[in-house]
Amino acid sequence: MTHHKTRVRFAPSPTGPLHIGGVRTALYNYLFAKQQGGDFILRIEDTDSSRFVPGAEEYIQETFDWLGLPFDESPLKGGSYGPYKQSQRKEIYKQYVNALLDKGAAYIAFDTPEELEAKRAEISNFQYDASTRGKMRNSLTLSEEETVSLIKSGTQYVVRIKIEPNQEIIVDDMIRGKVVINSSVLDDKVIYKSADELPTYHLANVVDDHLMEITHVIRGEEWLPSAPLHVWLYRSLGWEDDMPKFAHLPLLLKPEGNGKLSKRDGDRLGFPVFPLQWNDPKSGEISSGYRESGYLAEAVINFLAFLGWNPGTEQEIFSLNELVQAFSFERCSKNGAKFDVEKAKWYNHQYILRMSDSDLAKLFMPVLGEKGISVSNDMVVKAIRLVKERIHFIGELWDQSYFFFVAPTGYDEKTVKKRWKEETPAQMKQLAALLEGTDDFSAKNQEKTVMDWIQQNQLHTGNVMNAFRLAIVGAGKGPHMFDITEVIGKEETLHRLEQAISTLP
Repeated sequence: MTHHKTRVRFAPSPTGPLHIGGVRTALYNYLFAKQQGGDFILRIEDTDSSRFVPGAEEYIQETFDWLGLPFDESPLKGGSYGPYKQSQRKEIYKQYVNALLDKGAAYIAFDTPEELEAKRAEISNFQYDASTRGKMRNSLTLSEEETVSLIKSGTQYVVRIKIEPNQEIIVDDMIRGKVVINSSVLDDKVIYKSADELPTYHLANVVDDHLMEITHVIRGEEWLPSAPLHVWLYRSLGWEDDMPKFAHLPLLLKPEGNGKLSKRDGDRLGFPVFPLQWNDPKSGEISSGYRESGYLAEAVINFLAFLGWNPGTEQEIFSLNELVQAFSFERCSKNGAKFDVEKAKWYNHQYILRMSDSDLAKLFMPVLGEKGISVSNDMVVKAIRLVKERIHFIGELWDQSYFFFVAPTGYDEKTVKKRWKEETPAQMKQLAALLEGTDDFSAKNQEKTVMDWIQQNQLHTGNVMNAFRLAIVGAGKGPHMFDITEVIGKEETLHRLEQAISTLP
């Protein structure tokens, strides 16, 4: 097999929602594949049927649809190297288990869980390897007749890889460089179980990567300890010359930096660790997701790209295409990356500022609909333009802009005490009359008209304008006052002034 094309895979297990660290692994796979003009493949590793969770596989697919990271081959899309679910590849693995047994590179073991437990109690730090396998119940210590007879009688067994001691195993890692391991530290891992007629992760992984012609295995740091075993399996199967290149990505750490980021950290500090909301089918628990928390997909991608990689320049905002161009393993960190949720919010803010006001309005319209507010798209666009600097999420738009769409039903007490003085009602009546006679209701003209009137009557600008804001908004907040009144229009401005004059003492 000669590799003409870069092929990478993202291979999650459908055991629950996808962790944000898994999303970053998939993103790095995607960036590298696209940069090399290669293929990005989704393979579902569902050999452990006991841990399967309904809905998890659909959740994985939906995550990448939302993020805009399409797979070139997947269980849904198909492809020339399928099936793309390990549970549908049983027969394929069986022939490689047999090939290893025929070569003497693996053996059959009949030890029961109780026997293994007894050995662990007897030998401290027991591992099943070259130094102990001779004392166990397996096809190396039993005769061929005994072995065949046990299998025929339906005795459950496992197949173990036979690791020869004291050999050098080299893992060539694109991030960590050359890692050399002595085979004596490895144990004879189980690669197949007769109970469910399925291989374990290790064998399935190696066989699939080889048959799917995967050229680069890019995965989390937590898989680094299994890399020497995978190299040994390639060697045992005679595929050494076709071994993929490895890249083990740095861990995502807690915001404080000590230990791996977990769902508990997200719950404790109030941020999601899953891309989409997850409704646990077993417990009924609902976990928040980035999408439902109001993050934009592009912002999540940009943020994740920088967790463990940097471009070596000052640039922080990258489109997906720019990330594809800039990405390299040389600039990936070996050390874990601290998860900084404030930075995630900053990215979201930056992407909101880059969105057109009309696109933001489309996202905001459903919120207004839920609140029973029916206004023109034009008005929503104008209001958004004035407040978007102040928000990190679409969901915050309402708090920053509600006063454009609804008149005050009450007035902030502190602001009333501070801003609504004895002379205020009379001044507001004069201001209302002045605005009623103003034909050009643009912010610019309103401002000139009102400021001239304040000056001519030697009024206190702060007192007048703060009372005016209280009457229109109901509180001492919001963007430039005449920008607000231009958007809500003359009729609504006068109505709110009259309401404040008649309501406030």
